[in-house]
Amino acid sequence: MFKRPPTSFIAKMANLDGSRSNGGRHEVEVAARMLSDSELLQDVYLRILRSARQHGIDEVTLPDFLGLEHGETLWLAGQEELVESEIEKSLEQTLEKWAKVRDDIPIETTQRLLTSTVRVGQHRFAEGVLRNHQHRCVFCGLSASIGGRRRPRLLTASHIKPWRDSTGKERLDHRNGFTACPTHDVAFDTGLITVDKELNLHYAPGVENEMLTEGPLRAALGKPPLTDRLILPEAADRPDIAYLDWHRTQIYVAS
Repeated sequence: MFKRPPTSFIAKMANLDGSRSNGGRHEVEVAARMLSDSELLQDVYLRILRSARQHGIDEVTLPDFLGLEHGETLWLAGQEELVESEIEKSLEQTLEKWAKVRDDIPIETTQRLLTSTVRVGQHRFAEGVLRNHQHRCVFCGLSASIGGRRRPRLLTASHIKPWRDSTGKERLDHRNGFTACPTHDVAFDTGLITVDKELNLHYAPGVENEMLTEGPLRAALGKPPLTDRLILPEAADRPDIAYLDWHRTQIYVAS
């Protein structure tokens, strides 16, 4: 569309993430501001799209790849799992490296950009998990589509091996995630339930006895709504056994 070679766009994108030694400081500042302010990002994005449409550039030539052109709101999935202090701790070494390579960029700008990059990465992870499970809770089957509309906040996509304990690669691996309704997400995260390598569901000691006398607990964690085995679409990628083992030995047993 711009009659420029792909390499020129790749270089510009690299400039925006600030990692290139000859990248422009102002481009890094723009990226940091835009990524840390979703309302501003959405506003600029829509202005660009509207201008393009007015100049005859259609959706085939310039797709609405964020899905915001028809009134939707920019929303990053999976953010409820992230804790600011854990993000800051994970970025300490990276910030030190950036300070040595790009001393022309204020540390506050760098930190804001890196934090935003983590949040965008978490969104990518969560979207991959939700797609893999077709937007249904793997524990009870609850769908995020009700009344013909998708309700994104009805389900969450979080890590089997928690974000704080995962490597950078593990944090982006959709096989390290479950789609779940809020109740069953918390039950798994706190070790009340776990899943073995055959994808069978297990209760922590004492949970089943407690359900005999506690009706609300039985309504939340009984069978139904839970099933004996994880609910996965036929074409879904199975969770990696290594993550399931980690949860069973580090979270489930500890509970």
